[in-house]
Amino acid sequence: MSATLLQLPQRPAPKDATLHDLRFRALLGSDAWDALPPEVQRRFSKRLSGAQVALYRGMVVDMRVSRLGRLLTQLCRLFGAPLPLNPAAGGGALVSVSEDRAGGGQCWTRIYARVDRFPQVIHSAKRFAGPTGLEEYLGRGLGMALRVEALDDGIAFVSDHYFLELGRLRLRLPRLLAPGVARVTHRQVAGSSFLFGLELTHPLAGTLVRQEILFDDVD
Repeated sequence: MSATLLQLPQRPAPKDATLHDLRFRALLGSDAWDALPPEVQRRFSKRLSGAQVALYRGMVVDMRVSRLGRLLTQLCRLFGAPLPLNPAAGGGALVSVSEDRAGGGQCWTRIYARVDRFPQVIHSAKRFAGPTGLEEYLGRGLGMALRVEALDDGIAFVSDHYFLELGRLRLRLPRLLAPGVARVTHRQVAGSSFLFGLELTHPLAGTLVRQEILFDDVD
């Protein structure tokens, strides 16, 4: 399992390739950022310019979906299927991150291997904008504003609210229509390994989706 930076052939490295990306540091604040493990700081300050892509490969070690969660997962196909469709653990996963020049953020692509089926591909874009300073656009107008929290061993991204973009119109979804609170964590494990966690919890129905993926980062 590895994570590395790829440069497209015959494209010169940008002049600022040695600089750090300070946007996540600005969201957390200097004190909280400085308390993070060095490995976490390095991953979230990695500068991605031009045609550079960061790749992370891992294995799904835990996957739990409730009955209501499975229904929600299928309904979310209308918005590009942003939730994992495979209800079982054990499959391989690949994540790529690149700069989104048009949106001023980052493009994230998650690929989940599935037995006897094409892999599931999930696209989303993180934008450093909105009332919380960070939001994730999931597709077909659906997005969520995120709050960033520092953990002892990593970073957590917690949904503040969901919204729909219809052209220039932006509608904030009432909490009664929201699928629940999404919490994504990035925790340093040991050495080059880190644990990605996704949990979607509804205030009445409890945990709908819970996923953990063990990644290994090798420079």
